[in-house]
Amino acid sequence: MENFTYNSFILQVEGLTLTEGSVYPAFFLLLFCYLFIIVANVGIATLIFIDSSLHQPMYLLFCNLTFNDILGNSILIPRLLVDSLRPPSERLITYYECVVQAFTTHMFGTTSHTILMIMAFDRYVAICNPLRYAAIMNHRMVIKLTVFAWAVAFVLVGILLGLTIRLNRCRTLIKNPYCDNASLFKLSCDSVVINNIYGLTFTAVLLGSSIGSIVLTYIKITIVCVTSNNKSVNNKALKTCSTHLTVFVVQLSTGLSNIALHRYPQHTHYRLLCMILFHIIPGILNPIIYGLQSKEIRKVLKFHPPLNKK
Repeated sequence: MENFTYNSFILQVEGLTLTEGSVYPAFFLLLFCYLFIIVANVGIATLIFIDSSLHQPMYLLFCNLTFNDILGNSILIPRLLVDSLRPPSERLITYYECVVQAFTTHMFGTTSHTILMIMAFDRYVAICNPLRYAAIMNHRMVIKLTVFAWAVAFVLVGILLGLTIRLNRCRTLIKNPYCDNASLFKLSCDSVVINNIYGLTFTAVLLGSSIGSIVLTYIKITIVCVTSNNKSVNNKALKTCSTHLTVFVVQLSTGLSNIALHRYPQHTHYRLLCMILFHIIPGILNPIIYGLQSKEIRKVLKFHPPLNKK
């Protein structure tokens, strides 16, 4: 018969299942990834804020992604690093820390999509309505879009975690590398039907809105490019939209892989790995994609090093 501990304040995190010989290689690989994410994203964000030539809506909106990658990985990876050096029985976390980690994790995934949606709107205005771009995408609009991206995610995730916090807990083991909503409500012996319904609705609405808005945006952009004989417009669309679309595909593929593997308990190890890659891969690739494909950022890095400015 299963032993129950009701509403325990201390929880145990399963963490990563590592062999004795793979602990330190995994530790240093995670550490390297984390340091790269922090340095690359802070570097890109600093460069954008320092250099006035990069004070364009596209780059200012992209700064939301850099901040999201820094925040999401800073809550997750340091904890994973510490837990990887501990035996499983000592991987303990308080309930409130677990809730904060779960909230941050879901904010990371949700905000990634809402930010990419507002960046798609920016690309749509720039290519489909270039003469009014400066008037539409002014600083006030950039602020409104930024607040929208974060506020929508905050409300959706707040409800998601609120429905879980109300539940009584009768178990103490988080069967994941880190805390998320599903692992939290699985601690409960109460009915979680509402949690499952809202969780599925939340995922469907988020992915449907994200994919739908970006597909519609790119259809309109494609129509403009096909009907236009202006090569400069087409080249601009190709360069800026390919960057945005690449970031979106990376985010979508890692997220869908994570969701799909939750349905196959027999692939637990792949699911646990995918949960970590869901955070790490976008955090690594986003600054690389924008840094390498953006002509303006490459130009600033090559000819105008910010540290040499007076």
